[in-house]
Amino acid sequence: MVPLDLVGLTPLMGLTSGEREIVIGLLDGPVATDHPALTSESIRQLPGGGPCSLLESPACRHGTFIAGVLVARRGGAAPAICPGCTVIARPVFAETTSDGQPLPSVTAPRLAAAICECVDAGARVLNLSAGMSRPSTRQERELHMALDHAAGHGALVVVAAGNQGTLGSSALTRHPWVIPVVGYGTDAQPMARSNLGSSMGRRGLGAPGENVTSLGPDGGLQTQDGTSVAAAFVTGAIALLWSRFPKAGVLELKTALTGGHGPRRTSVVPPLLDAWGAHQTLSATQSARSTQ
Repeated sequence: MVPLDLVGLTPLMGLTSGEREIVIGLLDGPVATDHPALTSESIRQLPGGGPCSLLESPACRHGTFIAGVLVARRGGAAPAICPGCTVIARPVFAETTSDGQPLPSVTAPRLAAAICECVDAGARVLNLSAGMSRPSTRQERELHMALDHAAGHGALVVVAAGNQGTLGSSALTRHPWVIPVVGYGTDAQPMARSNLGSSMGRRGLGAPGENVTSLGPDGGLQTQDGTSVAAAFVTGAIALLWSRFPKAGVLELKTALTGGHGPRRTSVVPPLLDAWGAHQTLSATQSARSTQ
């Protein structure tokens, strides 16, 4: 099945391409902003950031790919979910390590600082695809304080569950404000290498994570798999829903998206994102409110 159809994004994308005032914080690798499918209006850099310096680095490839899922021009091969919205790029993956070897990973303190910077810059939703070594107790506390900062400012946080094929939560996914995202295959089943766990099952969502095509840093296309790919679909859905319902509260939108009013989930496997179902829920809520 086509990835956008799998999660109910096609009809929602038919209604809107997003609104520029809906800001997405992209905490990832740097973006090849001169790609012809990206526009200067859709991506801006936070101070201290910048576009790719090494086009073939894993960090640049990853950041450019995720940017394409979100804000590429429509009509091409990339999903281009919400090109009318604004991405603020805050690179957290170094393009090279100190010994010159590419390593798209991030430390907990660096990620915590980036979360706060994006929130303070006006991001309504953060997209995190961070590979991160196990933080110390102090570092995990610092990371949780940054996530609390996002929650306190009404910014939703979407986090890739990880691709180790393990059962359990991480420092990121166990925070109660986070929406963890599991990768699903084209058969609408969780991918074997996608991490699962109680936090994913209770509060998370599934989204397309197999054979997704988006932008490459060389001006062309690339295909990637994994939970970081899936997370961008959820982030894009949130951006479109807030574009359609700008007065919706953050808890209202989160509940519509994750089905929070339904029965308590007990599985370690989250349901697939249903962007159109969330739209219908928000539409009914807004209509009921307007008649009161």
